[in-house]
Amino acid sequence: MFLQRSAAAVARRAAAQPLLRRSLATSVVRRDAAKSDASAPTTHIKAFHEIKSIDDLKGPGAAPGTVPTDVEQSTGLERLEILGKMESVDIFDMRPLDSSRLGTVADPIPVRSAGDEQYAGCTGVPADSHNVIWLGMSRERPVERCPECGSVYKMEYVGPEVDHHHDDHGHGHGDHHGFEEPKTFANFVKPQYW
Repeated sequence: MFLQRSAAAVARRAAAQPLLRRSLATSVVRRDAAKSDASAPTTHIKAFHEIKSIDDLKGPGAAPGTVPTDVEQSTGLERLEILGKMESVDIFDMRPLDSSRLGTVADPIPVRSAGDEQYAGCTGVPADSHNVIWLGMSRERPVERCPECGSVYKMEYVGPEVDHHHDDHGHGHGDHHGFEEPKTFANFVKPQYW
């Protein structure tokens, strides 16, 4: 009798298990998924060394029905940075500035910039001896001194040689649409003190 009851219980469990394993999500099948992958165009993603103009900084996009990756959808500077990182090139030179010495007027700490202005955060000498103080440098006024520790920084412009924005409009540097840079104490220091 015991054997008959256990055999009946096993038979009931075996019949119920396949119904429990199958869910609604696994019963749906897409028949068009194979077709979209086969008809997707294959595009060549240019490497960093193949970038020659701004037109090369447009991603190919993703195939229809797929989610694009960063390489497929990025454009402009973001794309240039991603392609550079893929080849171990740090496009924006994100290394910390030299904080092993105090920059002086005769030997300032260089800050490279591809734009007309650049901001640098000084944390003192030695590093982290004071809170971050942000210093703004420009092509017109490339030297800046930290008011806390006295370290001097100088912007080195590494961007394009021709600046069409200022030259085409006939404005001089610092005179963009009538704007004049505010005077600071540095404007009144005698030249022999520099």
